[in-house]
Amino acid sequence: MRYMIINKADAESEAGVLPSEDVATAVGQAVEAMSKAGVLLFAEGVHRSALGARVKVEGGRRTVTDGPFTEAKELIGGVIVVEVRNRDEAVEWAARLAEALGDEVEVRRVVEEADFGPDSDVYQS
Repeated sequence: MRYMIINKADAESEAGVLPSEDVATAVGQAVEAMSKAGVLLFAEGVHRSALGARVKVEGGRRTVTDGPFTEAKELIGGVIVVEVRNRDEAVEWAARLAEALGDEVEVRRVVEEADFGPDSDVYQS
C-alpha cells in the first residue's frame, strides 16, 4: 500500500524562510531511514504559494488565481510517498517525520486500482 505523508506550510515557509539547520538535518535523517528501509518512493518539498496558482474550470471557463494564498495552515509544504504493508507502518514513519519537523503531519492512503474492485472496502462507510 502506498501512503502520502504531508507536511503543512507555515508562516515562515510561506515567507520563503528555510528550515533551521537542525530541522533540515533531522528531516534528512528521517528520509534517509525510509530510503534505507526500502519504503521511500519519493520525498519532495514545494515552493511557497506565492510562486503557485490555483486553477478552476467552471462552465468551460478557466480561472487562474495567482498566489500567495492566505491560509498557510491549509497549504502543503512537502510530501513523502512510502510503500508499506499497512496504515500502522505508515503512521510509524509519519511519526518520525513529525518529530523531525516538530509539527503535525498528515497520513493519507493513495488510491490504487484495486481500491475499486468488488471486494474493496475503501469507499464503504
